[in-house]
Parts: sequence; structure tokens; C-alpha cells
Amino acid sequence: MWIIYALLSAVFASFTAILAKIGINNVNSNLATAIRTLVVLILSWGIVAFTGNIAGIKEITTKSWIFLCLSGIATGLSWLCYYRAIQIGEVSKVVPIDKLSLVITIVLAFLILQEKIELKTIIGGLLITAGTFVLIF
Repeated sequence: MWIIYALLSAVFASFTAILAKIGINNVNSNLATAIRTLVVLILSWGIVAFTGNIAGIKEITTKSWIFLCLSGIATGLSWLCYYRAIQIGEVSKVVPIDKLSLVITIVLAFLILQEKIELKTIIGGLLITAGTFVLIF
């Protein structure tokens, strides 16, 4: 089931880039990010309320709060940079660079989370990196 969600994530991420590029025309990139964030905020809390999961907020540990907040900061900074990049650059070049986050995540998962890294993962990461350079140059 996770594969379906991952594929849907990729599809929605693709639409995000295209729709944002159209919508950001003549709009400050930081303001555009704030508007996007507000929509995500309303949508997320609406889903939490609709599914009846709001009571679970009481069970979140301090450690989880800290890391979820840090993740939120990282997300916000990523979005601010992403929107500025697509505003001044070509989406077809910005998105491949943005997707280098996959390779960076693999490295960080190995270093921080101590996840095993297999040869096929290393080869895949190198191919993604090479592909990114092919697409942007």
C-alpha cells in the first residue's frame, strides 16, 4: 500500500511544480509560499479532524514535538527556496535539482539513522545524480 501513496505523492508533487509556476507569476515568492502553507495547514487539520485523530495530539512525546517542529522548519525553508527557484528559473531544471534531496536523504539516512546502504542504492544514487546533471546542462 505504501507504493500507491508514494506514487500519488510523486504525481501531486509534479502538479505542485506546474501549478506553482503558473500561480507565482507576478507574486512575491515568500508570499506565494505563505499562501501555499496556509492551504496545506487548513487541508491537514481538516483531514485530522475529519478522521477523528485530533485526540492523538495529547499522546505526542516531547521528543516527537521537537523533531516534528524541526521537520516543519526544514520544510518551510525548503519551500521558500523552491518557490524562489521556480520563480526565477525553469521548472524543468529546478525540479531535478530539488529531487537531489533523494540522494541527500539516502546519505543522511545512512549517517544519522544508521540504515543499511546496499550497492544497488549507491548505484541508483549515482545514476540519479548523473541524470540530474544531464537534465540541467
